[in-house]
Formats: sequence, structure tokens, C-alpha cells
Amino acid sequence: MIPYAWGATEAERAAAFPCDRHLVPADEAVFRAVDVDAPAAVVFRWLCQLRVAPYSYDWIDNFGRQSPPQLTPGLDDLQRGQTVMGGFELVDFERDRHLTAVTRPSVLDGVFGRFGVSYVVEPRGETRARLVVKVLVRYGRGPIGWLTRGLFPWGDLVMMRKQLLNLKRLAET
Repeated sequence: MIPYAWGATEAERAAAFPCDRHLVPADEAVFRAVDVDAPAAVVFRWLCQLRVAPYSYDWIDNFGRQSPPQLTPGLDDLQRGQTVMGGFELVDFERDRHLTAVTRPSVLDGVFGRFGVSYVVEPRGETRARLVVKVLVRYGRGPIGWLTRGLFPWGDLVMMRKQLLNLKRLAET
């Protein structure tokens, strides 16, 4: 179904992802994927930009500020514990291969839930790559948790589709 697996193949959905180790147990997983006409190292370098902006709909998730349209020097100097996409903490990475983050722990986790995500870059020769994303969700309890459960796959599809297409466009230029 599209909101759970936009662009991802069956094999990609069956594969193990780094986020699987960082959000246990999870209630649900959604997958997103896109082919990029750029080398894996370039795609990964654009993923490092998530440290400063989400690259989705800036008016919604970046307080109206434009996500940088060019690479920012030094953002590829990754360290565990860094903030990415505003509310996520970088928990694992492998240069030119993946970036994995989870939402920072909060007293509201039981209400809103927790999220973990891995952005995995798969080389496709010297000049192409595939960007595959797995998002794990542990839903909160109560009415807000149930509302999130119903809306998350669709809302994430809208936001992450835009994010991946923006990162693809920027990596290809």
C-alpha cells in the first residue's frame, strides 16, 4: 500500500536497517525510496545537510526558513548525539552508506510516541545511487496515539516524498 511503501521494493522492505537496533519494539514501519542520478558519496553528503534543515516543506517544518540550496561546509563531520531534522538525535552512521536517527526521549513519548529512521544510500555504479528510507514508529497511548496511528503513514508520505525529491534534485545538480 502506497503510504507504507512509496517507491520501495519488496526486497528493500524485507532487508534489515540500522534503525532496527535503535527503536525496539516498534509498532509499525514505513518505507520510502528514490533513484538518484548522482554518486553515492554525493547523495550521502546531502543527507548530512539534514543537520540544519529538513528539506521538505520549509513553511511547515522549517519555520518558513529555506533549506540551504547548496552544501554547507563541515556538516559532513558527523558525530553521534548531533541533532538532525530538529527533533532527532543521530545515533549511528556509516560514511557514504547510512544515517540513522531517533527522536530524542521525552516525557511525552507515551502520548505522542517515538520515531526512528535510517536513510540508506545504495551505490548503483559510479554515477547513480538508490536512497532507501525506513521509518519505525512506536505509537503513544490514548487518543493522540490512536490519531497518530491513523494519520502518520499518510502525513509522512507527503512530507518525506517532498524531502526525498528535494534531496534527489539537489544531488543531481
